[in-house]
Amino acid sequence: MRRSVLPIFLASVLLTAACSTPSTPTIPTNPGNPTTETFSATINVNGAMTHPFTVGFAGTVTATLTSVSPDSTIPIGMSIGTWDGTTCSLGSGLFQDKAVQGSVITAAISAPGALCLRMYDSGSLTGPTTYSVDVVHP
Repeated sequence: MRRSVLPIFLASVLLTAACSTPSTPTIPTNPGNPTTETFSATINVNGAMTHPFTVGFAGTVTATLTSVSPDSTIPIGMSIGTWDGTTCSLGSGLFQDKAVQGSVITAAISAPGALCLRMYDSGSLTGPTTYSVDVVHP
């Protein structure tokens, strides 16, 4: 009798496995609590600074230039790009060459990943310039 039960058991296991639906991976969604990171530094004439950060969910990234010193009316460049561990690769349309205090750039992010904020002299600086940027991301 044991021999007749084994083929039935194996058949039921195979049928159960054949009928199951494979699961589809899901992309994490924003839980509703965005992260705010503040980046500050000083750039010199013809200089630049890169600030890497990680986005945990798809959504919107917003960078706001909150302060520029010694003169808040001097424009500087700011952009959002992808970070590969050594280089900030800029995307099309995700930059503003003449950002002044209060300027905002926004990027739509389709998946979690490593991004970067790039701040640079776009030809307007006459000396060392200190800035602060708030980056809000999912």
